Amino acid sequence: MSKSVRNATSAVGFLALAVGLFVARANPAMGYEESIFAGTPTATWVGFAVALAIAVVLALACRGRQQGLAIALGATTVTAIVSLPLIRDYRFSGMGDALTHLGWTRDIVDGGLQPHELFYPGVHSIAAVIHFLSGVPIERALLLSMVILFIPFLVFVPLVVRDITGNGLAVGVAAVVSWMVLPINNIATHMGVHTNSNALFLVPVVIFAFVAYLHRRSTIEQLPFGLSPFSLLIYLSGIALLFVHPQQMINVVVFVGTIAGIQYLASWRYEEHPVLEHPTTYTHAAVLGVIFTIWVVTNERFQTAVSGLVYGMFSADIGGGETVDQRGGSLTEIGGSLGEMFVVLFLDAAIIGLVAALFVLVMWLGWTATDRETSTLVTYFALSLVPLGGIFLVYFVGTPTMAFRQVGFIYVLLTILGGIAIAHVIGGLSRYITTPGANAVGAVALGACLVLGLMTVFASPIIYNPGQHVTDQKFSGYETAFEHGAEDRPHVGLGYDPFRYDHGLYGLEERDEPLSGAGTASGEVDPELWEAGNYSGAYNDLDYYFIVTEFDVTREFGVYQELHYSEAALEDASQQPGVSKVVSNSEFEMYAVNSSEESAVA
Repeated sequence: MSKSVRNATSAVGFLALAVGLFVARANPAMGYEESIFAGTPTATWVGFAVALAIAVVLALACRGRQQGLAIALGATTVTAIVSLPLIRDYRFSGMGDALTHLGWTRDIVDGGLQPHELFYPGVHSIAAVIHFLSGVPIERALLLSMVILFIPFLVFVPLVVRDITGNGLAVGVAAVVSWMVLPINNIATHMGVHTNSNALFLVPVVIFAFVAYLHRRSTIEQLPFGLSPFSLLIYLSGIALLFVHPQQMINVVVFVGTIAGIQYLASWRYEEHPVLEHPTTYTHAAVLGVIFTIWVVTNERFQTAVSGLVYGMFSADIGGGETVDQRGGSLTEIGGSLGEMFVVLFLDAAIIGLVAALFVLVMWLGWTATDRETSTLVTYFALSLVPLGGIFLVYFVGTPTMAFRQVGFIYVLLTILGGIAIAHVIGGLSRYITTPGANAVGAVALGACLVLGLMTVFASPIIYNPGQHVTDQKFSGYETAFEHGAEDRPHVGLGYDPFRYDHGLYGLEERDEPLSGAGTASGEVDPELWEAGNYSGAYNDLDYYFIVTEFDVTREFGVYQELHYSEAALEDASQQPGVSKVVSNSEFEMYAVNSSEESAVA
């Protein structure tokens, strides 16, 4: 392929991306979308697919400037996909932790909360700055902060691989693997305003600084007090990661500490070894560990998390095995299976992880042509997975959600190792067929994994989790409900506790009650009592406001196929004499439900 043809092909890719973006922007969401994939116009996906196909091929086949353009094309396309809630004018996206983060950001903007008073103020502070500088709504500023924190992942993964190997093919492959966004598993890590997940995308920045430091050979680069510029970058990026979420910071401490341990053992065991040629990392492990400890040790949220972990380890009904059994049973009841979910969510990750593991094994056996410097750095990464995997097992026994967050961090490292490993596979294949042929095989295989990765980057019914699109109508409905509801009635949802919306609308500071305007607890109607027709007693035999949204209807009746609540029961409840509709719009309804059979009064 000549240079002019490659340039023309790149131009076609960027044009396809531009067309896809234009179509997406011209077709904003008009109401709740259960899947952003289905809601986005087909023309947009065609444009993105063309752009990604060209990017994958050229990232593997080209070198230098043209490879850089290909990587930029692919990274921009993936960023566009991640930005679809912004591009298609979602009011907000995220109905769990995201709404609480929205509330904290609102508190910072209103002056009721100082950033340093939060355990992890990074995302909220970025959003507050965007809001003040640009004047965009806080909801949009938060979504934009999520995209800003995502971009370093796409930039620094190939940079890390380039620094480790210096191999152009490995750089291109690593870029493609990063586009799969393997750290997102939709079990405990999510693409949205979710600080633990957002922190994962900053990890490659710290790793890049660390690898660059290991390559330093001259003291000319030193700053005063013998501090290397790369050491300073390690500390600064580590602190930034700490502010976004401390859990990923402690994983970095374990990573660096493992390498420091390897260096110590090598110095004790050998007089000559490639590890001994690297500058030591003892100080970095200690400093990062001290910074982490100072920040978290007195924090109440950290203490609560540790207590919960210890409690979970000794509770038979909390561990990961119990959780898997429960979810597996629910999936079976609605026609799914754990096997199906594994294929959809983890097949691409499993393939990349397996290839990386086999490559490390083959490299240790001396069956590859990997140079000593690269093999040493790969060994650092591989051995660090041992303690990181041990942490995963502890989490799995104690708090399964934390376990799958740990998987997210592990897959940051496996993304890097996977890029190096697959490049060696393609290079080995080129000895048996032509280099273009090997690149073509690699592009097809990587393209298939890329499709699997991107089709689950957002929640959707394909993974039995409808999209968490928050519309103007939904916000308006909850705002009306909270402001005009009677103070002595709790707000109760259909399988969803509405307290998160109180966080998002009003913030969390200076609010002792679980909901503004509600003096008692919020919650969910009891499914057994509800389905038995005992609507008045379905929430602790209290008078309550019953809330149902388009999201609830989609989840319970469409996705869950009436597993917990039936459409007939909802219809029957709305006709009862003790149930009165008091708030209604196209996506939100609220009923006043009396614990007696008398007519409800709002």
